Amino acid sequence: MATPDFNLLVTLDVLLAEGSVAGAARRLRLSPSAMSRALARLRETTGDPLLVRAGRGLVYTPRALELCGQVRQLVQDAQAVLRPTEVLQPSQLARTFTLRTSEGFVECFGPGLIARVGAEAPGVRLCFVQKPDKDSAPLREGAVDLEIGVVGSTAAPELLTQALFRDRFIGVVRAGHALSQGQITPARYAKGQHISVSRRGLFKGAIDEALEPLQRDIATIVGGFSTALALARASDLVASVPGRHTGILREGMHSFDLPVATPEFTVSMLWHPRLDADPAQRWLRGCVREVCRSMD
Repeated sequence: MATPDFNLLVTLDVLLAEGSVAGAARRLRLSPSAMSRALARLRETTGDPLLVRAGRGLVYTPRALELCGQVRQLVQDAQAVLRPTEVLQPSQLARTFTLRTSEGFVECFGPGLIARVGAEAPGVRLCFVQKPDKDSAPLREGAVDLEIGVVGSTAAPELLTQALFRDRFIGVVRAGHALSQGQITPARYAKGQHISVSRRGLFKGAIDEALEPLQRDIATIVGGFSTALALARASDLVASVPGRHTGILREGMHSFDLPVATPEFTVSMLWHPRLDADPAQRWLRGCVREVCRSMD
């Protein structure tokens, strides 16, 4: 069966509304002869006369009366599908967005983000979930709306990203620690007992590579920067953590520049392409972006 010409639905809708070939021609800006040809095509397609002569006018057939409401709804639905998305009104949103990120990001930027979202969209809730790995499956499967972190080599190639800010590692010790006074040399830094942060349980990383031939004394390994800072606050251990990610967590502690050069890194937000054009998702990403910028 040949695919029907769906443009005929619009023509039929106007014809049924006007009940007149001349009236439908004026609304569609067609000549009366072109409208008559369109009616002929409709009659052939539907297998029904639709409009028949009665005296000086036209009257609907039973089939035409049956189609009136159905055709009107079909045309309205098609117009709604093809119409550009209406401007988002955040105050009318009632949704829960799931963000996958580190505890450090939530503790540093979470309060500002929650306040920003609450002020613009009281019906929106944010659900922060932990990020134990760099697996892209939660974004691909729709379990997560937005992920925040460093884009790794294992990230799915189809994911979209936008940089939020640059960060670098710094050293942190408790107030009164020996490293809170005097010049921090590579030798002094390496001599301390250190906390290694690694989700995979690794003893060495970029800092150790920069320190060579000196070696850090790794006293313990933890899975997150929040834990590393909690241990350093209550002991003589030395933590090395991202500066911007941990600003609030380091309050009351002594922070210092590392005595070796380590590469900066970019913290970005990642999302799946199917969410790219969603106005609510765009609004959420804008909120995250503005909150991070405001805390520069």
